[in-house]
Amino acid sequence: MFDLKQRDFDRDEFEKHVIGPTGNLRAPALRLGQTWLIGFGDEAYADMFG
Repeated sequence: MFDLKQRDFDRDEFEKHVIGPTGNLRAPALRLGQTWLIGFGDEAYADMFG
């Protein structure tokens, strides 16, 4: 999880996790209000939809 409002936000680490090899967002990319789910993770999807 990344909180983009945090003072110590590490942009390089963030990009390593959300940008795929083609330079685009990893798939799937879902926006739910102000929350984004990038890529697929069983636990994250269960937390949001379960």
